[in-house]
Amino acid sequence: MKLDNYDKVPGCTMYAALNLISGKWKGVILYYLLQSGTLRFNALNRKLENCSQRLLIKQLRELEEDGLVARTVYAVVPPRVDYSITEEGRTLEPILMGLRDWGHGWLKRRNLTARDDHFVLPK
Repeated sequence: MKLDNYDKVPGCTMYAALNLISGKWKGVILYYLLQSGTLRFNALNRKLENCSQRLLIKQLRELEEDGLVARTVYAVVPPRVDYSITEEGRTLEPILMGLRDWGHGWLKRRNLTARDDHFVLPK
């Protein structure tokens, strides 16, 4: 559970913003949800190869609590849970795409490539 209470205005806007997307996987989760729209838990888990299920659940719960991700549970057997980005989460798109672009340049300057280099977000 997060320690910060945002019922009160934080003293530093940068701290508040970074706290919302901090965490090893939060930015990547938001990035994949921006790409895909809606993903089932297991599909998201496969995309985050090195993330444990426990950590993924924790990060998703925090993103949901902060209003950046929506969780939809379907009453079916086997259980189905979908995650999607909210309108509030979509406001992070320019920031996340800017980070992606910066990361691409950083890797390119070192003659490295990432597997998502060829992906283009739909408009």
